[in-house]
Amino acid sequence: MFKKAGFGGGCHWCTEAVFSSLQGVKSVKQGWIGSTGNNSYFSEGVIIEFDESVISFEILIAIHLYTHSSTSQHSMRGKYRSAVYVFDDRDAEIAMQTMDTLQSEFNEPFVTKVLPFKEFSLSRDELLDYYFSNPQKPFCERYITPKLKLIMERFSNVANNDKLKHL
Repeated sequence: MFKKAGFGGGCHWCTEAVFSSLQGVKSVKQGWIGSTGNNSYFSEGVIIEFDESVISFEILIAIHLYTHSSTSQHSMRGKYRSAVYVFDDRDAEIAMQTMDTLQSEFNEPFVTKVLPFKEFSLSRDELLDYYFSNPQKPFCERYITPKLKLIMERFSNVANNDKLKHL
């Protein structure tokens, strides 16, 4: 059975490449996510569908926290909100527990929030699957390739080696 989750934190090209490179991730939609209340404005992110029998929600959260500035409150947080977007209360509980457990592995507190998903707007077609269409571009080499190398080193058991064989 496939589940959905949303993630935001860095540029959606980076986030899309990270989740597209994992086993058990069926689809990654890159675009803009809105939540509720003070977080109702759109921020870059992805919505993924994943197979829990292959990759757990907890591992996806860990990968997300390790592959973007999850502890940095920088000036671009409006455009790049650090968040795990959930579709139900149970996933919100799992996300908060997972982040509490992982916090001890980081030197600074997380700025990442667990937020309810409200709406999504897909990016323009020419921006979709950006990294895997353009891995040689300077932006990709500088910002995305190191994240994918981290996945291969730290999360090799869930890395999709077919997608990452060029590294």
